[in-house]
Amino acid sequence: MNPQKKFHLVFSIVMAAMMVFLMTFVITLVNLGWVDHFVLAWAKSFLVAYLVAVPVIFFIAPVARRITGQLLGVK
Repeated sequence: MNPQKKFHLVFSIVMAAMMVFLMTFVITLVNLGWVDHFVLAWAKSFLVAYLVAVPVIFFIAPVARRITGQLLGVK
């Protein structure tokens, strides 16, 4: 695997973990409050969202970069 593709894969994994960690925590807290089973409910949400987020970020990030470049007039 070339370094650029390896970087993009690792970036997708790390970005998904950071984004999903924060978003599932906040949304689970908003929906349930701080209940006894909060950690279990949050962990389940995290796992499902993470499995979706990694491939989504992997395929969508280049599109987002391209659109951002077009909006800002940068290549």
